[in-house]
Amino acid sequence: MSNSQWIRVETVDGAFDAYLALPPAGKTASSPGVVLVQEIFGVNEHIRGVADQYALDGYVVLAPDVFWRAAPRVELGYSGDDLARAMELRKSVDVEKAVKDIEATTRTLRAQLADGAKVAAVGYCFGGLLSYLSAARGLVDAAVPYYGGGIHNHLDEAANLKVPVQFHYGALDTHITPDIVSAVGEAVKTRPNTELYVYPGADHGFNCWARGAYHQPAAALAHGRTLEFLSKWLSR
Repeated sequence: MSNSQWIRVETVDGAFDAYLALPPAGKTASSPGVVLVQEIFGVNEHIRGVADQYALDGYVVLAPDVFWRAAPRVELGYSGDDLARAMELRKSVDVEKAVKDIEATTRTLRAQLADGAKVAAVGYCFGGLLSYLSAARGLVDAAVPYYGGGIHNHLDEAANLKVPVQFHYGALDTHITPDIVSAVGEAVKTRPNTELYVYPGADHGFNCWARGAYHQPAAALAHGRTLEFLSKWLSR
């Protein structure tokens, strides 16, 4: 997609890169925004493809380089040494600093939008956790965590949710087991405008077409639900 570029996001700790994907030319005037938060594999080809996908759906999308402090612009695959490196990077990340980075990304994205335009955080795996925390802390107008790893360790923040959140999980996910999904559902059930979907036959990472776990029916259904959700809550 030619309508994309890397831009800089400024923080108190320094600046980092983020991938900006724009809707087709002339269609950005009233577009809402999406902060697209990576898995543990960096803003790689797949995440850039997802950003482009949402841009073609009419959103101004900004995907921050979450690992910039340890490995700027790292791009990793899904197995072998790349997987091991991804796990190391995840362990090295200070979650609180990462949330601050999402806040800075959201601020940078809002500067690209018309006054009053709304922004959602859509995140995958580790990015799902960051999108959930961004919603709980009021940094975005809505959030869509896909198989967010570690959300269950932050359910004390669920009571603070005041914006709509839509959760997506794979029924076969051995990282986020049914008891964890149930705990998340129980914690958010009283919050306004929350939705939680579990996809039969789908494993962790089911949305990623570059992974063996890709599950096309679940990915398509989840994307449709996400678009319906964003259309409802980001419209002005």
